[in-house]
Amino acid sequence: MTVQTVRTQPFSDQKPGTSGLRKQVPTFQKPHYLENFIQSIFDSLEGYQGQTLVVGGDGRYYNRQAIQTILKMAAANGFGRVLVGQGGILSTPAASCVIRKHQALGGIILSASHNPGGPQGDFGVKYNTGNGGPAPEKVTDAIFQRSQVIDEYKILDASDVDLDRIATYTLGNTRVEVIDAVTDYAALMEALFDFDQIQQFITSGNFRLCIDSLHAVTGPYAKAIFERRLNAPAGTVQNGEPLEDFGGGHPDPNLVYAKDLVKVMFGENAPDFGAASDGDGDRNMILGRNFFVTPSDSLAVLAANATLVPGYREGLAGIARSMPTSQAPDRVAAKLGIDCYETPTGWKFFGNLLDAGKATLCGEESFGTGSNHVREKDGLWAVLFWLNILAVRKQSVEEIVKDHWATYGRNIYSRHDYEEVASDRANDLMDTLRGKLSSLPGQTLGRYTVDYADDFSYTDPVDGSVSSKQGVRIGFTDGSRIVFRLSGTGTQGATLRLYLESYEADPAKHDQDPQDALGDLIQIADEVAQIQAKTGRDRPTVIT
Repeated sequence: MTVQTVRTQPFSDQKPGTSGLRKQVPTFQKPHYLENFIQSIFDSLEGYQGQTLVVGGDGRYYNRQAIQTILKMAAANGFGRVLVGQGGILSTPAASCVIRKHQALGGIILSASHNPGGPQGDFGVKYNTGNGGPAPEKVTDAIFQRSQVIDEYKILDASDVDLDRIATYTLGNTRVEVIDAVTDYAALMEALFDFDQIQQFITSGNFRLCIDSLHAVTGPYAKAIFERRLNAPAGTVQNGEPLEDFGGGHPDPNLVYAKDLVKVMFGENAPDFGAASDGDGDRNMILGRNFFVTPSDSLAVLAANATLVPGYREGLAGIARSMPTSQAPDRVAAKLGIDCYETPTGWKFFGNLLDAGKATLCGEESFGTGSNHVREKDGLWAVLFWLNILAVRKQSVEEIVKDHWATYGRNIYSRHDYEEVASDRANDLMDTLRGKLSSLPGQTLGRYTVDYADDFSYTDPVDGSVSSKQGVRIGFTDGSRIVFRLSGTGTQGATLRLYLESYEADPAKHDQDPQDALGDLIQIADEVAQIQAKTGRDRPTVIT
């Protein structure tokens, strides 16, 4: 085995987004493209020689090939030990768990999360630091800067590692350990939740559940935890075999793309509880029988009931939510007398709060919820949290949510996504909107009066770093909000996200359909931002 030094030239498009570098598979397959980015990661780190690196992905197309390249490059660059999930599999929260448990320097996670897979689908690479969380902006900025001047990379001339057999291999002076992808994560879950109580509850004969893994990474985890450890009936986990193209589906756990689960949960003789997770296992959707729980409400309910769960019996230090997430968690935090932090979108912004002990639970409206047990959002963790609460309270999902609304009021909420909008059109919309902000406060729009209008900026309370231009907010005097932002998770064009929120205290009005209740705000949003005129779209691609 010899170390090869390969001459290369920079690619101009390797700037990481909110969740690493995401491109279509053919882009990553270009000669030197993946290698350049991996070497840029290594070149941006200090003191990594002899250290431990974790590697794994969501099983999508190109996952295995990319891992072989990364293993050989890690060996050529002097890492002492690499832990890689069996079959190349590690869910994103499991990777965070493994990084933390084994005190690794960091980890490389291969995923494009909820984006489609396959030969023409999406692929992604992101670096997580030693706390298990996504690299902060100062690290990703350094990676990008290095990628723009890189002129060579190192790779070991060696045979591929057998990823399917749990064993230890040697690549040069590097020890490569193929580990069981599930074991460490499942042990952490059992330490947080009352598995015996959950098992008794779901095997009582009076409760049925359905878990949909969308042919993505959580299939092996869900089968091991729900069907084998908790003794749920075989078949409880549907679409549980990870496939390189996710079975031709879109591994995004929402009402549109998780259609198999929605059909079950809104059909005749529906189960009591349903949940779906996404491509890399960090997102979740929670459903009751004929009932959808918004991610914002899910975070608020978990926070309000946290002391019912063993891992959180001592209470919460604080709650953190992304800016576009509804203000429902704020109301829980106020009642509990704890802080609620409003951060930009992107899980990396929660890392400092969690590390500093300022927050315990955190979540985003984009179907991500998590806590201080790892430094990523965690889909199956959220499912187990809900099941533990259900086992204690012995109420239905709908009853628990409606009880919550009766106590705190309902933050009626919806997100409208306009996907694959031409980037120039999307940027023009946002630039035009920003130009209007100073004139909006005090204006009457329909039956609403504008209280404030700004482009959200966040100052991290731990390290003082500032993140600006994180989304346009228009807030009204009655507490309603409209938020506009461009997503950084797609690979084609731009995704315009419109978030709408209105608070309703009257329990008699809590059963309103969100699209009806938010109708006036939807119209105002279109008029203010000229959505139809500037995007050419007369309706959103996805409504959640």
